[in-house]
Amino acid sequence: MIALLYAGNEKVFWGILISALSAARRASRPLSVTLLTMDLSDRDPAFTPITKEQSAFLLRVLQKENPQNAVRLLDIGALYREKLLSSPNAATSYSPYCFLRLFADKLDLPDKVLYLDADTVVNGDLAELCDTDLAGYEYGAVLDYYGKIFMGWHYINSGVMLFNLPEIRRTGLFAAAADLCARKRLFLPDQTALYRCTKRKKLLPRRFNEQKRYDRPDTVIQHFTKTILWLPYFHTRTIKPWQPDEVKRTLTHRYDALLDEYLALKQAFEEENR
Repeated sequence: MIALLYAGNEKVFWGILISALSAARRASRPLSVTLLTMDLSDRDPAFTPITKEQSAFLLRVLQKENPQNAVRLLDIGALYREKLLSSPNAATSYSPYCFLRLFADKLDLPDKVLYLDADTVVNGDLAELCDTDLAGYEYGAVLDYYGKIFMGWHYINSGVMLFNLPEIRRTGLFAAAADLCARKRLFLPDQTALYRCTKRKKLLPRRFNEQKRYDRPDTVIQHFTKTILWLPYFHTRTIKPWQPDEVKRTLTHRYDALLDEYLALKQAFEEENR
């Protein structure tokens, strides 16, 4: 069994569907998918939780690939509200849902679980990554493409992280990172907090979190991150998998079939739930 962990709200669910479906298509083992969510609509109307209907729909989609695939929806908003609701990082441009993984050590999860951001697409079997030996390491991760230049050469990207939860509980990594986020405003807050509080991490090959190029044949996980463009003037560009027209026009045609299927699935869900 491959244990996957996602976090997000009702809107970003469609990225999770794309990511999980792409993983299921390539998987040599059944997937056990856990969705972390919460309702923060009292703070922002956009912060509505992943719904039970969405979770059930994802389960149906994944079980068409393998009847043994499983999906579990967990609302852990109480943990977030207790620790981070008044954090100086609570009202930044970064989604509060990214912080939910910092409570994974308090949940009933397998010892080794692969966290994926919703803007990832899987190109290969995740078994090799999930079988990585993490003895003595809190997690495995890939260097951040830009962060290793601007933030420190050990700076990791937290969009793909293989967690060793027993070691994380032993060292208190998540508790320390949550404490740091609760008291100090940070740039890229959850990612930076994890980086600063880490005792020991295992650096993984770039193919497990490709953040820049869309044409590498060895890519296992493609991550649709923000890109810095220097010409004709300095600016950034952010295109996500759930923006298929922009992906096709600007980035790559590698995922055309997958993204066309996503559009059909989204339409089917909306027709079912009118």
